[in-house]
Amino acid sequence: MRILILFLCALSQLMAGIEDRVEHGYANSNGVKIHYATVGKGPLVVMIHGFPDYWYSWRHQMEGLADRFQVVAVDQRGYNLSDKPKGVENYDMALLVGDVAAVIKHLGKEKAIIVGHDWGGAVAWSLAAFQPAMVERLIIVNLPNPNGLRRELENNPQQQKNSQYARNFQMEGAHLKVSAEMLANMAPEPERPKYLEAFKKSDIEAMLNYYKRNYPRTGDSAPALPNVKMPVLMFHGLKDTALLPGALNDTWKWVDAPLVIVTIPNAGHWSHWDAASQVTTTMRAWLTN
Repeated sequence: MRILILFLCALSQLMAGIEDRVEHGYANSNGVKIHYATVGKGPLVVMIHGFPDYWYSWRHQMEGLADRFQVVAVDQRGYNLSDKPKGVENYDMALLVGDVAAVIKHLGKEKAIIVGHDWGGAVAWSLAAFQPAMVERLIIVNLPNPNGLRRELENNPQQQKNSQYARNFQMEGAHLKVSAEMLANMAPEPERPKYLEAFKKSDIEAMLNYYKRNYPRTGDSAPALPNVKMPVLMFHGLKDTALLPGALNDTWKWVDAPLVIVTIPNAGHWSHWDAASQVTTTMRAWLTN
């Protein structure tokens, strides 16, 4: 009987969704509470979502890595269960980087494997560039190196056209034209109720503050992002209409370490959803090699 009970408990654990298996916590980032969900034990992997999203974005990868790693997926500030400070200045890239650093320190570690998608990718690139001692390896999903993206925004008319949505987000009052329901429709249909619930807890104005504070503006002459020094694995869904693959060119000039770029022809902006098995398997093989 005892063996049967243990077997049923183990089976129940295997059948449980990632939401039922994670533990939740909060890190203090200079007074801003950053929520995270964690599962598994082993080397620390911190995953950072983009727009519009929340920690659950990484459900497939958390499932695929939890037997070998402690996988921690954060809610970025402004989203879901994290704090939502008012003011565009509170969404400066330096503060977003500080939030991830705070999570790593809160978990008692000095460094982590960092994974980022979209805005989370921008944060991940920046953390790797400015605080390299905290990043063991870097994995990026559909966010070219900021140097490449800036180049395309300056010189590629198609990228300029496709980035008009970001310009619109920078306009005063843009958040009044965006709803939680609208954003939830970007998620796969079976997941939309969860996303709607998370976005109703979020602050849409805060979400758009990422664009207002950090997205390159026309004629902006910001300095280039410093080169990163750790191994980098990049995934890019070639059906991404927001971030065109031309921005991947010359990435090797900005990575002073081994670089692997995986392009996925039939995946879009959320390639870690669209090609979840391929992304997770490749990620796992790269991390355990």
